[in-house]
Amino acid sequence: MAKMNLLQAVNNALDIAMQDNERVICFGEDVGVFGGVFRATSHLQEKYGRDRCFNTPLVEQGIIGFANGLASQGSVPVAEIQFADYIFPAFDQIVNESAKFRYRSGNLFDVGGLTIRTPYGGGIAGGHYHSQSPEAYFAHTPGLKIVVPRNPHQAKGLLLASIRDPNPVVFFEPKRIYRASVGEVPEEDYQLPLGKAEVVREGSDITLLAWGAQMEYIEKAAELADKDGISCELIDLRTILPWDVDTVAESVKKTGRLLISHEAPLTGGFAGEIATTIQDQCFLYLESPIARVAGLDVPYPLALEKEYIPDQWKIYEAIKASVNF
Repeated sequence: MAKMNLLQAVNNALDIAMQDNERVICFGEDVGVFGGVFRATSHLQEKYGRDRCFNTPLVEQGIIGFANGLASQGSVPVAEIQFADYIFPAFDQIVNESAKFRYRSGNLFDVGGLTIRTPYGGGIAGGHYHSQSPEAYFAHTPGLKIVVPRNPHQAKGLLLASIRDPNPVVFFEPKRIYRASVGEVPEEDYQLPLGKAEVVREGSDITLLAWGAQMEYIEKAAELADKDGISCELIDLRTILPWDVDTVAESVKKTGRLLISHEAPLTGGFAGEIATTIQDQCFLYLESPIARVAGLDVPYPLALEKEYIPDQWKIYEAIKASVNF
């Protein structure tokens, strides 16, 4: 075991993947000698050469178009979009090419080796254009997998699984905790399952569900609820698409309540999909309406960032409202 922060865990996963498979290639804006804006790819060009870790022009559509072409020819590209906010110029390539490549060819061709890494979310005073959480846009796209880790151990295991998965994966990295989240990580090669949620803590009164950096806030909210004698079960969804309906439904049937929290705006957020599905499967078990604690329906504010974030205090108030319904 080694102590790593989330960035180091990502770098370690990329190093292992590149060492294990010479077809793995990393590229994006400034990822070469510079190591990317957050240094996630530091020393990889030095170790594996400029043919396998290199800079691209500042053209996101070109990065993913190039990645699709490489993947279709048998390479295993790991393409970095420098900020998730700037993934939208590549939206057409991802939802109309990456996701549909296998289907339009009747499985004769695919781009399943493609992984798209991108830092998402706020908390770094990035303002409107460097703070968004766009996971819900891609959750509407069959053919993709969407993965979000919550800590270094999860980041390494989920990224290695994503790179080796036979489907294109969008891997959202919570940049607020890139250096803040530190933990013990196995130094060896390991993978964590995609499409499987993790019950982080068991409880009996209410299920709290989140993913990525938002897990920190629901954990703090659960500690506040403990003082009121409220027992919270915590679940990390980990994979947005396909999401683990069975694990969440099983928990809600036990607790009778569900609170979902994400940093993205409330309207159209992925919590709405979860709430509808769980309501359909667990209606007769519910003791109160399913609650959503999310970002506001406004562009991500710079000066009012702390007011925007759905933190532990907002979640705690929603827990009490649900339990006392």
